Amino acid sequence: MHKAAAYFQLLKFRLSLTVAFSSAIGFILGYPNSKWYDIALVMLGGMLVTGSANIINQIIEKDLDKLMKRTAKRPLPTGQVSVLEAVVFCVLLGVSGAALLALYFNPLAAALSLLSLVLYGFIYTPLKQINPICVFVGAIPGAMPPLIGWVAATGSIDIQAIILFGIQFFWQFPHFWAIAWVLDDDYKKAGFKMLPMAGGKNLKTAIQIMSYTLVLIPLSLLPLQFGMTGTTSAMIAVICGVLFLAQTFYLMRTCSKKAAMSIMFGSFLYLPIVQIAFVLDKI
Repeated sequence: MHKAAAYFQLLKFRLSLTVAFSSAIGFILGYPNSKWYDIALVMLGGMLVTGSANIINQIIEKDLDKLMKRTAKRPLPTGQVSVLEAVVFCVLLGVSGAALLALYFNPLAAALSLLSLVLYGFIYTPLKQINPICVFVGAIPGAMPPLIGWVAATGSIDIQAIILFGIQFFWQFPHFWAIAWVLDDDYKKAGFKMLPMAGGKNLKTAIQIMSYTLVLIPLSLLPLQFGMTGTTSAMIAVICGVLFLAQTFYLMRTCSKKAAMSIMFGSFLYLPIVQIAFVLDKI
């Protein structure tokens, strides 16, 4: 039972579920009359591949995780799971998830999921110690779930899929920079360079966070423009975007950890609220 719990912890279940949820959003928008079991399967495929990518991340950062308070008790740093066991589990999850997406939906969806895995596990992860550009690189696989969901539903990469990708892509900058601001001391122990502007918790970084948040407002109107959703969800998206943006002004004024935490929690609310609004306006 203890071993099973350790394997489950390797999945980073809450993160994987968030990714799977975004995949389901893209799938439903691409195929509004989809059956519940189709939605469940696209979520399962996304969760399996994401879990595999998360394990790659933890294998590479095993020794670094020991240095940080928030990660020191993970299964690999504590030895609850060996590296070999983690590798086998990682391969099983990745192959199973990609096979499910390829065989039940289409090969393009599976290929995109594997591309996301490679970008996250083998490029973004080592870049975290090298350059703040890692956040840009990591935002690419982070934004792919709704695109993959759309492709699973339609079999093609359309402008609508690119719009969904774009919204989630730009959302990640205020989201991850706020997290990096809050956890800066812990990240420094592992040598992670996550904040922009030479890693400074300063006004320049706060302005960058504000700028990317501002872009979300016009971006969130594109689904209405391209007939993906209606006016109700567009209004909700704009209201959420304005409230999200207002939090960044607080950070610009104070450059405080409290303000960064406010943005961090606000970002966790913004994306699911907007995505759910898009779906409810479509079905």
